[in-house]
Amino acid sequence: MKNILITIKMMVVVLLLSSCSDSFGDINTDPNNPSVVSPNLILPVAQNYSAFSQERNRGNNTLGNLMMYNWSQSDGFSWYTDEFLYLVTSSFYQQNFDYVYSNALKQYNSLTTLQGAENGNYVAIGNIMKAYHFNILVDTYGDIPYSDALKRGGNPTPKYDNAQEIYTDLVAKLTEAITLINATSANTAIKPLVPGTDDGIFKGDMLKWKKFANSIKLRMLARQSGMSTRAAYINTQLAVIAAEGSGYITSDVEVNIGYNQSTNQQNPKWDAFGADVAGTATNNNQATCASDYILAYLTTTNDPRINFIYEKPATGHLGVKQGLQNYDETPLGVDGLVPAKVSNIGPGILKSAKQGAVLYTAAESYFNQAELDLKFNGGANAQALYESGIQASFTYLGAGSATTYFTQAKDLVNWNTSTNKLEAIITQKWIAVNGIDAIQSWFDYNRTGFPKNLPISALASTSDRPVRLAYPASEVTSNGLNLPAQPNVFTTKIFWAN
Repeated sequence: MKNILITIKMMVVVLLLSSCSDSFGDINTDPNNPSVVSPNLILPVAQNYSAFSQERNRGNNTLGNLMMYNWSQSDGFSWYTDEFLYLVTSSFYQQNFDYVYSNALKQYNSLTTLQGAENGNYVAIGNIMKAYHFNILVDTYGDIPYSDALKRGGNPTPKYDNAQEIYTDLVAKLTEAITLINATSANTAIKPLVPGTDDGIFKGDMLKWKKFANSIKLRMLARQSGMSTRAAYINTQLAVIAAEGSGYITSDVEVNIGYNQSTNQQNPKWDAFGADVAGTATNNNQATCASDYILAYLTTTNDPRINFIYEKPATGHLGVKQGLQNYDETPLGVDGLVPAKVSNIGPGILKSAKQGAVLYTAAESYFNQAELDLKFNGGANAQALYESGIQASFTYLGAGSATTYFTQAKDLVNWNTSTNKLEAIITQKWIAVNGIDAIQSWFDYNRTGFPKNLPISALASTSDRPVRLAYPASEVTSNGLNLPAQPNVFTTKIFWAN
């Protein structure tokens, strides 16, 4: 496969050039909106934006790891002060909102507006990925611009839609995307365009795209599964998925458009938290380490993933309390918590500059299935799905077989000896997405309170962590008339958690 990432910049140039008119006097031509752009140029650019939204420094994964007490800070750095203070203002992680709207969603929306039945597969992929990103935005902010969004000059100040109504429409859009894939394949009157190497996720395997669409639905149904008012709706949608027949993802969904150990071509997580192209560890790599709590938890439960999620120094695993101020006054003394002595991000997370960027783990898919089976099917298949989720986590990390781990008689590890099955599912999901897609465990914590007894930062002035982000400053200044009142980020929960 050719290295598609090498050509990303060229693609952007082509997109820009294609917007130019031969006639400079044509006032009806918008130079910012090309009328015809080949979808195979749009797709890899969009997918690269998806990867960055998840894995870059202070992207979704960073936020989740800090909120869920997975990561802390080694001595000699002042990297995560705002996170440890829970200083969630309109400028806190505002790029998680701005970047997705102005980059990823903008590109995927271009796919959904393609004309011609031959483009059906690309239109479907665009709608699936829009649902993926809008889902995360709702889970982070609640009500967001949706029905009026992405019209660019057509409506620069979009209204905010109700979060639950957006969820309902996203599920419907995913169903429509699957239907479109089937219709495109069955249409003998056309020669449909099927993505190939330009698709850095599934290489044009449209069955896998249908499985992914169902798995995004699954995530949203699981999120609402504690709402008694949504039980009938969830049952109906689970029946729709079952009748459709494609099933769910069984392997990790990753973007890889040709990441390589070259300038501007490295996997975004590796580029931020691993090493530069010369192999020198980044400042983020040195600054970011395990918390004391997560290491103690993994040790107590005899979890071999500890050595894959976190680096093991020569002196043994060592974590740092979140919000620690006086490093030199700990029992370890001066330089006792410097990067060389603490457990930084591990080899199962930071694999290489060429690794794929994870959008959705197979482990989460199995745990979501287990939760819904437990709640809506009497738990007939929940144990098998739960254990498959643990094994998928071991597999991603390169930790081998999980059987010895999940058959030990420990609460929240062994299915049969766990008194609260839901707590076991959510706790194991927390471990499985640690360092990979940790924002999902923050959402779960906000709706379930699991894992229980999770510490808060030593710098916190509140009794618990935030439950959402504030609307970004960019919306305050550019869309203030439509912007809802800023919520209390510690008490105003997203609709599925109330």
